Amino acid sequence: MATGHYELKKSSKGLYHFILKASNGEVILSSEMYASKASAENGIVSVQSNAPHEAQFEVKISSCNRPYFVLRAKNHQVIGTSQIFSSESAAKNGVRSVIKHGSTPHVRDVNA
Repeated sequence: MATGHYELKKSSKGLYHFILKASNGEVILSSEMYASKASAENGIVSVQSNAPHEAQFEVKISSCNRPYFVLRAKNHQVIGTSQIFSSESAAKNGVRSVIKHGSTPHVRDVNA
């Protein structure tokens, strides 16, 4: 059975970020940029612990008037952001996908 996974990446500017991919390979959540690999790894741990809780998600409206969502830690800090969706129902499906795949222990270090 295929499961989701995280990809941990280092940018050309030396910063780190991660993406969460669903079992079909689609990107379902992206992190901010972190100064260190350890900080990005801590961000993954935070997503793993917060993703199962629907109350940690907030659907918002972008500047182009389309929905997206954020995942917040218990301290209300944003730890992941979705893509822009065509409808609120599509955004809610995205939330369900992060709830389903976010607790995965699988992390791929793309730069390793």
